[in-house]
Amino acid sequence: MADAKVLEAQQWVNATYGSVAGYVRCPEDGRTGWSTMYALTMGLQHELGISPVVASFGPTTLSRLQALGDIGFGWDKNANIVRILQHGLFCKGYWGANGYGEYGAVTTEAVKALLVDMGLPDGGTGTSGGVTTPKIFKCILNMDAYVVVAGGTEKIRSIQQWLNNRYWQRDAYSIGPCDGIYSRDVQKSLVIAIQYELGLSPNGNFGPGTQAGLRSHPVREGDSGIFVQLFTAACVFNEPVILRGLDDSEVRTTFKSTFDAKTKEFVQVFQKFSQLYAPEDAAYGVGEYDTWSQLLVSMGNADRAATGSDTRFEITASRARWLYDNDYRLVGRYLYDPPGSTLDKEIKPGELQTIFDAGLRVFPIYQDNARRLADFTYSQGFQHALKAHDLASEYGFNRGTTIYFAVDYDAQQWEIDGQPEGIVVYFNGVVAGLASRGKKYFHGVYGSRNVCINVTAKTGARFSFVSGMSWGFSGNLGYPLPSNWAINQIKEFQVTNGSDTFDLDRDVWRRDGEPGVRSVNSTGGPADTYIAYVQRLYDHAVAYKASNDVGTNASRLVMEYIRHEKYRGLKWWWLANSYDEDFVEYCDSRGMSVQDSFTDTVTGYQLDATHLMATANGFLENSDPSDKKESTGGDIAGWGGDIMTFWADWRNSVDEYASPLTFCQAKLAVPGTVSSFGYTDMLEDVDGYLLAKHVAGGGNVVGWMKAHYNDGGALTRFRSHFDRRWENATNARASCWDILAGPSDITVDAARLALITGAGVALPADFVLVPGNTEKLAQFCQGFSDRQLALIGLENSLAATYEKNLAVYRKQAAQRAAAR
Repeated sequence: MADAKVLEAQQWVNATYGSVAGYVRCPEDGRTGWSTMYALTMGLQHELGISPVVASFGPTTLSRLQALGDIGFGWDKNANIVRILQHGLFCKGYWGANGYGEYGAVTTEAVKALLVDMGLPDGGTGTSGGVTTPKIFKCILNMDAYVVVAGGTEKIRSIQQWLNNRYWQRDAYSIGPCDGIYSRDVQKSLVIAIQYELGLSPNGNFGPGTQAGLRSHPVREGDSGIFVQLFTAACVFNEPVILRGLDDSEVRTTFKSTFDAKTKEFVQVFQKFSQLYAPEDAAYGVGEYDTWSQLLVSMGNADRAATGSDTRFEITASRARWLYDNDYRLVGRYLYDPPGSTLDKEIKPGELQTIFDAGLRVFPIYQDNARRLADFTYSQGFQHALKAHDLASEYGFNRGTTIYFAVDYDAQQWEIDGQPEGIVVYFNGVVAGLASRGKKYFHGVYGSRNVCINVTAKTGARFSFVSGMSWGFSGNLGYPLPSNWAINQIKEFQVTNGSDTFDLDRDVWRRDGEPGVRSVNSTGGPADTYIAYVQRLYDHAVAYKASNDVGTNASRLVMEYIRHEKYRGLKWWWLANSYDEDFVEYCDSRGMSVQDSFTDTVTGYQLDATHLMATANGFLENSDPSDKKESTGGDIAGWGGDIMTFWADWRNSVDEYASPLTFCQAKLAVPGTVSSFGYTDMLEDVDGYLLAKHVAGGGNVVGWMKAHYNDGGALTRFRSHFDRRWENATNARASCWDILAGPSDITVDAARLALITGAGVALPADFVLVPGNTEKLAQFCQGFSDRQLALIGLENSLAATYEKNLAVYRKQAAQRAAAR
């Protein structure tokens, strides 16, 4: 949005310095940006006698300002320098102009406000404060924000202000932003602060001196002082940490000067998540060197214990023995070596068996250049997926294996999001390409932390293989480990094995992540075992019905059995009726037990079968509303109950997410993101609904699972669900509003009380009574509808390519089989 005062600044600086050597004019559009700040900087350089001017506030500019001295109330040596300062203040949101060219009371108060926002002392009262030092002037002419911006938090801002306040007068420290966002600049500021406290000459690099200093400064419960403050600041910068369980949860901490029991709890979760220590280890819950390192840099302690590896070199029997003897159990190898390459990195004939014979597992990597933006387009992603699929199949990799597609450079955010060349676009092509081959394999991503986070959230990558040893990558600075990290590459070194030498990357292999491949040429699929389990239950249900003259649908009995342990009690009696206790006893007496999870054959994610079957049970007992804009008790068993909980979460997170639409975009069914309405929750809701409709139409649970998970039905799950339940986005939005705030029956009303009021949040119907809140509820419902459409959008390309290529694929597969 154009601003008249910003436009005035742009017009003035262009008119005043347009003919100066080196000056680059800024757009006169009334919008603050780097081009305007650079123009003001170049104007300042001219006033300081620098020629030619350049679009950078470098050492020369700073030294000339330092020679000029501080600028404060009544300063009158150069009116244009004051004008530049005033225009810069306004572009940052501070009303600093007072007569233009005069450093008066208004400018003084503006600078005071800026200093306070930075966390610095404002210099006193009246006209005695508000002085612009050279360092402050530099900050006025950059794009750093000193108030919380979208996505930022006051918690992080308070640490940014603390760092500025304590170190801003130190030579190596640059005043940092106070925007509430952990970034590479904030990370560098923290390292510089640590180096000052260690008595070093700071440079912001995690070098040998810093490492040695931190080894001698562990912090633990009961400690206090500056190193606890620095340590807990690093902890906050790395939150949230994911606590694994039946329902993953986020664990957070606070900045403090005393290492208390709560800090210890956070450190323990962080250490488990990062795979540093387990409860039986002496360092569990202690902020020692490995934990300091993991908090500060992506590779952590590169020499810590690791059981994973990857290499471009063939794993011979001798090398495999060396790996096993040195405690490695997983090795990554390449499916492909591009034409013209001299690296010879592709898997060799017989190599996989050599790896297996040595007691090792393997994971496949696909890389075709992948070192510049031009390598990443949709069509390239699609073709690479086809090539990777075919090569993996030829090597015999089993259905359900994750193939890691590489991004082997420091991709910036604009490159990740770019069109038509972009990392996410490329991976959309990968997903579609794998789907066109029948979705035999899942896609993983290799790259920086930021690349992995984005590719996971936007394309559903199953696992992340993090290039952690590239700690200088901007994508590894200011970003936490992805929640789905499975392999973290931390060090490259040369192995000497007798007379043989080869290069190896040391990788931390996460215990509950990538399983690794230990055999090839299996004919089964990732859901086969669970489908066989459901078949046994169904057979028992049929026999039970026949022997006990029970009229209940056999598929309903299967649903009841799988959900009965977790989804029981009054509320589930209300939604799905009670379960048949005699059938439960009948199955238990025949050696059956509840198996609660299985692998989705399309996404590779683990699905909670108890939730899926409870949802199906609820929808089977409750018909859809005749008006698709409305909602029923059946919806409570699926998406409706989840959206109520999600609404409560937004209201409890409003300090961080003022916009409900932004909250939905960040948290609603996003892969790799912990949420009360997560990605797998959505998968289970959708699949439960489709299963219920299949059974209600005369089908059975086993037939549906085979068709859905093994025969491509799940490739169109989102479209099938959306079309049947809502038909269009208008109905989806209206239905979301109805279940939250519309007229309700007793079931919906009870759910609102339990899931919304029970979470300490006002009911949406009461919320909208406050002026302006009706629009916020509308945005929330829009976010729900938008997410449905986004999931369908990706799915449409999968389904289209699958149908288009299925016949060709089957023909090619038959030809390959005949040739063998």
